[in-house]
Amino acid sequence: MPTPSRPSPSAKKQPSARKPMLFGLTVVLAAGLLGFVSYRATAPDETAGTPAAVTTAGPDSDVHRELAELARRDAGDKLAQGRTDAPVVLIEYADFQCGYCGKFARDTEPELIKRYVDDGTLRIEWRNFPIFGEASEAAARASWAAGQQDRFWAFHRAAYAEGAKEKGFGRDRIEDLAQLAGVKDIDRFVRDADSAAATEAVRTDREQAYGIGATSTPSFLINGRPVAGAQPMAVFTQAIEAAAAEEANVGNAGDPAK
Repeated sequence: MPTPSRPSPSAKKQPSARKPMLFGLTVVLAAGLLGFVSYRATAPDETAGTPAAVTTAGPDSDVHRELAELARRDAGDKLAQGRTDAPVVLIEYADFQCGYCGKFARDTEPELIKRYVDDGTLRIEWRNFPIFGEASEAAARASWAAGQQDRFWAFHRAAYAEGAKEKGFGRDRIEDLAQLAGVKDIDRFVRDADSAAATEAVRTDREQAYGIGATSTPSFLINGRPVAGAQPMAVFTQAIEAAAAEEANVGNAGDPAK
């Protein structure tokens, strides 16, 4: 998977410089002493069964807590779904031209929504992370514009449908996707997609991704714990359930009655 050169991390909303994190195929470990968080997303290993490591104590958990603070938990976030007070937040950094992002969107995310979002355990927050050129930028701005009419997730499904990527993200195609997504006011959609607000929203998301060291898509944070690539379902379920259990334990520890 192509990896773009990495610009200097933005000073906005970054975790403090403490330790680097390295992404493995399915195991995430915090290691080292100083530096920004960095990860290397690799192609998913379909045979891998080792879930992402989840650490709950020690120095690594300090880094996880800082990364967890990147969750916005904003009720007005058009590019998120799930309760704002869900115990687990999954942040996805993705590109609409990324094949592995599409694989996650089609094969894994619907099941995560069914299992965890619908019961209030999980919140999913999307971050536009266009790394494959102008078409990726255009699709990212368009997704934001669709969100202004509450159709982001419908646009997301249309853009990641089987074979959609191969049709490209030219202007006409993007308008077709908006119509497929049920965007009612196409003229407004076009204006919003071309607006400075759309450009700024995408820039903010991308700077956050680069600021924590992400260089490839898809990259995820699950309550601050990184997971790289469109990993098997078991990787996500164990990470989510472990994070939920940790949050429950923290709550119980603070309540003497429990």
